[in-house]
Amino acid sequence: MNKLFTETGLRWLWLTLLCLILDQVTKHWVAGSMNLGDSINVLPIFNITYVHNLGAAFSFLADQGGWQRWFFTAIATIASIVFTVWLAKTPKSQPLISIAFALMLSGAVGNLIDRALFGYVIDFIHFHWEGNHFPAFNVADSMIFIGAALMILDSFINNENSSQPSAD
Repeated sequence: MNKLFTETGLRWLWLTLLCLILDQVTKHWVAGSMNLGDSINVLPIFNITYVHNLGAAFSFLADQGGWQRWFFTAIATIASIVFTVWLAKTPKSQPLISIAFALMLSGAVGNLIDRALFGYVIDFIHFHWEGNHFPAFNVADSMIFIGAALMILDSFINNENSSQPSAD
């Protein structure tokens, strides 16, 4: 059992836990110190704006009758299981893809917690530019994005390495 956590991508679960804690602490700080809809201007292009997202990315399906809560809860649960299995099957010699899976796992679990507890996801990171406002997001969403970007980067790196002729 110890080998499972030292010789596979599961050795990065500490990163998952760290990012999950950061996500939950920031969400609870926002929810505990602001009223829904409040916005704090931090920079000319950035606000902390407390919103509830009943849907998925960019409030997809947010206007539905409530069934989407359980739909997205199921998707996040399945994604969390898949990322955990992938971590367990990834050898420690592939740290970049392991880090990607660990980050995406933290994001999936972070938003899963919100959805299961509240029925919505707490979002607060809000960028805007010259009157154009982009959808608010949170730390969990950021971890999913960064993890996906690392996964793409890993695919290019591994593709380049696999196309190199061996030196033997």
